Amino acid sequence: MRVLGVDPGLTRCGVGVVEGVAGRPLTMLGVGVVRTPADAELGHRLVAVEQGLEQWLDEHRPEFVAVERVFSQHNVRTVMGTAQASAVAILCASRRGIPVALHTPSEVKAAVTGSGRADKAQVGAMVTRLLRLDAPPRPADAADALALAICHIWRAPAQNRLQQAVAAHAARTPPTTPRAPAARHASKGRTA
Repeated sequence: MRVLGVDPGLTRCGVGVVEGVAGRPLTMLGVGVVRTPADAELGHRLVAVEQGLEQWLDEHRPEFVAVERVFSQHNVRTVMGTAQASAVAILCASRRGIPVALHTPSEVKAAVTGSGRADKAQVGAMVTRLLRLDAPPRPADAADALALAICHIWRAPAQNRLQQAVAAHAARTPPTTPRAPAARHASKGRTA
C-alpha cells in the first residue's frame, strides 16, 4: 500500500509518502513541505498548495491519501488556513479517484507512539525509528505527514474489516419501516 500523508497548512503543508503493509517494515519514498508566502493573497496560496500536491501525486502515484482531520483550535485564523489546505488536498485526491482518509491528531499520535498525547518530538522520534531514517524529518510538518501515512497503513486493514462487517450485517438484517405514532383522539375515552 502506498500512502501520501498530508499535514495541511497554508504556510507549510507537510507531505510524505510511505509504502508498506501493517506488520512489515515500512519504506519512506519521499518527504517534504509545500510552502506558500504568508503575505500572498489567499487564492494564490491555495493554488500554490494545489500545484505542489499535484506534483507529489504525479511523482508518487499513491493508492490512498491520508489527511489530518481539522480539529477545533483557539486560533480561528489558524484553523481556517488548515481547513482550506485540507480541502485542497481532498480535492486533488478526489479529482484523481484516490480514496481519502481523515485521521485526527490524537489517532495519529496513538498509532505511531502508543499515546494520543505524544508531543511533536516523540512523533518525530518514532517516525525516524519506524522508517529507519538517520534523523527526524524537518520541519515537524514533514514528520507529521509521514506519521499520517504510517497511521493509515496500520489502521486501514482494521477499518476495512469493520466496514465489511457492518455492510454484511446490514445485508442480513431486513430493513425496518418506522412505525407511525398512534393516533391521538381529542375525546379520549369519551362518547358523544
